Amino acid sequence: MENQTENKFKPIGIFLSITFTLSAIFYFFIIYSGKLGGGAGQYVMGLMWCPGISALITMKILKRNISDLGWKWGDTKYQVRSYLIPLFYAFIAYIIIWSFGWGGFYNEETVTWITKSIGIGDIGDGFSIMLYVLLVGVFGIIGSMSSALGEEIGWRGFLVPELYKSQGFTKTSLITGLIWGVWHLPILLFADYNSGTPSWFAMPCFMILVISISFIYTWFRMKSGSLWTAVILHGSHNLFIQSIFTPLTEDTGNTAYYIDEFGIVLPIVAIGFAIYYWSKRNELKTSA
Repeated sequence: MENQTENKFKPIGIFLSITFTLSAIFYFFIIYSGKLGGGAGQYVMGLMWCPGISALITMKILKRNISDLGWKWGDTKYQVRSYLIPLFYAFIAYIIIWSFGWGGFYNEETVTWITKSIGIGDIGDGFSIMLYVLLVGVFGIIGSMSSALGEEIGWRGFLVPELYKSQGFTKTSLITGLIWGVWHLPILLFADYNSGTPSWFAMPCFMILVISISFIYTWFRMKSGSLWTAVILHGSHNLFIQSIFTPLTEDTGNTAYYIDEFGIVLPIVAIGFAIYYWSKRNELKTSA
């Protein structure tokens, strides 16, 4: 029985060992530089690709077929929903923030920059914002997915299906979310991966958010059978929060405690989405 348990978790142990070993290289460079923008942003790109590279190495060690990581596209409706869901929960969170005055809409400095970057004259703040959201939402997702792909080959391509074989939906979502969150902590605690709140506040907010959205990612990965749902979810999440909603929010004093991945509002909204997809767990197959 013990040997069966060991064999069951051996692939996961190999994958996590390689992931955190490779990641340590980029942790060092990011923490030493003190910022995510160190190395012209390529330290972060390297870090985000560590889980994916580790999954490929693990598959090679285990003599498995790399096609088992879920490369097929699957039903397009799941890909469309994967794009829209982060927009939906981010919109809800920021509407709450703006409505209660915890942050303002909109940040004039950001909109001035947007207008200048568009470069077609004074077209009005409203039109500038709409055009920016359209351009970033349509074309920015491509770049966002390219970095998200590195993580998702590992987390949802390899780790989720491997855990799901023995742990089922709930435990797989919780365990993956916990590992995913912990993997981010070195740059949250020792670099500038933060929106400006103390680490003791940012860390639990971030962990709750990541564990909550892990339920969404796991559900779509197992329902669709496609790695690409997770890539789109991840890319869309980063895009709408980091490039649109947070920059457009004006600081009204303690705004950092409410916005982004390190404030309190988005994690609370994400819990609601996690409960919803947890309630739909019976729609999934009982094994990977």
